[in-house]
Amino acid sequence: MAYHPLDETTIADFIAQRPSMTKVFSDFEALSVSEVGDGNLNLVFIVQNDAAPAESVILKQALPYLRVAGDSWPLTRERMRYETQALLKHNELAPGLAPEVYDFDEAMSLAIMENLREHEIMRQGLVARKHYPHFADHISTFLVNSLFFTSDLYLTGPEKKLLAATFVNEQLRKLQEDFVYTNPYMESDENNWNPLVAAEVQAVRSDPALKMAIADMKLAYMTHAEALIHADLHTGSIMLNERDTRVIDPEFGFFGPIAYDVGAVLQNLILNYLSHYGHTPDSAERESYQSYLLDMVRDIWTQFARKFDETWHANNHGELVPDKYWEFPGGQQAFAAYRQHYIHRLLQDTAGHGGVKFLRRMMGIVNVWDLTSIEDLEKRAVAERLAIRIGRRWLMERKSVNSIDDLIGIVQEETADVSI
Repeated sequence: MAYHPLDETTIADFIAQRPSMTKVFSDFEALSVSEVGDGNLNLVFIVQNDAAPAESVILKQALPYLRVAGDSWPLTRERMRYETQALLKHNELAPGLAPEVYDFDEAMSLAIMENLREHEIMRQGLVARKHYPHFADHISTFLVNSLFFTSDLYLTGPEKKLLAATFVNEQLRKLQEDFVYTNPYMESDENNWNPLVAAEVQAVRSDPALKMAIADMKLAYMTHAEALIHADLHTGSIMLNERDTRVIDPEFGFFGPIAYDVGAVLQNLILNYLSHYGHTPDSAERESYQSYLLDMVRDIWTQFARKFDETWHANNHGELVPDKYWEFPGGQQAFAAYRQHYIHRLLQDTAGHGGVKFLRRMMGIVNVWDLTSIEDLEKRAVAERLAIRIGRRWLMERKSVNSIDDLIGIVQEETADVSI
């Protein structure tokens, strides 16, 4: 079938023709279709059997352009293959923490997958001050399993290189290189920001030391092919409830720096922390939820570091430092010390990549709903100025970071005297 974009009038017939869908739908006579996508790249639809509402799927189709920018910005449809490959790999390495894939049509650039009916987008739940008691455990497990088991710490050199060759993803990588690490910090037509923080935006753009640090992190993003990263792991790419967590939308996936994914998760939680200066007027309620978010940040990193160390110790099958490398008196102690050294470097890189992502969200093409949903621009500016200051410090002070409490401490110091 030649590629053409589907819509609410054509999807039911398409679904009925897919043999894989007989495992999902008991019949195809009462299918309803509704578009639900609000993303920047793709069309997303829910398809449901109205006669048996539990029978439903998500159909996601790539358009031949960047949706957020319009058809004037062409983009390869190959990204749907990359997303499907990544989802299948995530289901293999972190079962139960990604949606199941039912079908993939390469010619039509679409995937059909599990509809997470009982889940919500995490970003929305956090703005509503919801609690997710298992999230730190779930996301740290996802991060460790998806990153460690695709790295040189576990795979042989040939295994990793062959896998990396299937995730080149050149166009979406270029988008991130431009939209995260370059364009927000210079004149570029697609940039946008709250006019009340224009002075802070210009200060970032004209700070030599800061721009050199951003360039260093861009170089790491472009060249540190450490593991298969999700590369867009924000709270809008996580669906969950109080019991279950699923990571969605890995279309940006490629072999990049491990810390990029970790930094994205932690930085998004801090952005939500800041958003409550606009969303939660009651100071006691706000401080309580902000404390909960900082505890979550600490728990995620602590669990990630512990699980990463334990997983590496038990599965040191890669070629970076094979077991024979440590066969000398005191070798196991040296191996343990090296693992801690490696994880400490990941924390510092987490601060660096997270710091850049704070900045890009305040002045680039894609802002963040936690903040843009604050209607009062003055209150929104309070959070945005804090994000710029925190992002700058995470980035500029990254080489002196020794614990997650150093990063949390920066947040606490910058927000200590906020008045709204």
